[in-house]
Parts: sequence; structure tokens; C-alpha cells
Amino acid sequence: MADFDAIYEEEEENEQNLEEHYVTTVPDPIIIRGAGNMTVFGLSNRFESEFPNGLVSRVAPEEFKATVMRINSVLKKTLPVNVKWLFCGCVCCCCTLGCSLWPVICLSKRTQHSLNKLLEWENSRLYHKLGLHWRLAKQRCDTSSMMEYVRLHSTIMRCECGTVTQVPLQLQTLLQDIISHGSE
Repeated sequence: MADFDAIYEEEEENEQNLEEHYVTTVPDPIIIRGAGNMTVFGLSNRFESEFPNGLVSRVAPEEFKATVMRINSVLKKTLPVNVKWLFCGCVCCCCTLGCSLWPVICLSKRTQHSLNKLLEWENSRLYHKLGLHWRLAKQRCDTSSMMEYVRLHSTIMRCECGTVTQVPLQLQTLLQDIISHGSE
């Protein structure tokens, strides 16, 4: 019995050494907030094309600016229509018991869907190859309790099994446990 305990303790020490070997830090995601003067249902009418410092040496400034211009062109096409429908919906809200706001809600979801499709295309075309992932995410505003949509740039880690996974900073230990138990 004592021999089994000694062997078991040695295996635990080896596992701890392996876990320490696989510890890597993932940088926090880069958050790019909307820079427009109009926001409809949390979605700003444009994003700033200024190159963030966190992306230096990871992506070319020209590629970043081209992506932002594509996003802003989608917003430029869709948000004025959303604002018109929002105004009409608010004017008629009392008569229709709120049903007149449904068109603007549907248009807003369509805008979010088209932005997500554009970001998926950009990710598959360029950013996944560079180890980055763009997505549209809701986040609480700094100055109020309202929610806004921001662009998040996350780092992608490649596991030993060859699959690509997004790893937020809080889930690093969970991923390391999965990798260490999977290799046993």
C-alpha cells in the first residue's frame, strides 16, 4: 500500500510539472467602441479607423483600415433606414400598442446579422491566419447602464489536437486542465 502511495504522489508531481509547462498567457481582447454620433439599439453608426496599439506587428494598418471601411459602409447603408423606421414607430407607438416598433427591431437584427457575416468573411479570409478573431459583442457602456455593441479582437490559440479555439483570459486554466487530462 505504501508503494502505491509513493508512485501516486510522483505521478501527481509529474502532472503538476506538465501543467506548469503548458501555461501560456493570452492577451486581453482589444475592444473597439463605436465612434459615431448616432446609436440605434446599441449599434453605433460608425467605428473609428484609428489603428489600435494592441494590433501593432500583428496585422497591417492598411488591412485594418480596409476592414473598418467595409464595416462602416454596411452601417452607412442600413442605419439611416433604421432611424426612419424608429421615428415612425415612436410616432405611431400609442396607436399600435407598440407593434409599430417591430420593423425597426427586425431591421436592427438584420444589420447585426450582416455585420456578423462580414466579420466571419474577414476572419476566414485574413484574421484567423494571423491568429486573431473579430466579433461583434454587447458590452455595458462606461458612463451608463445601457448596452452597446463593440468590436472585439481576440487571440486564437491552437491546441495540440489541431483545432482552433478562442480562449478568453478567464478560461485559460480550464483549457490547460483539459489538455493535461486529454494527454493521459
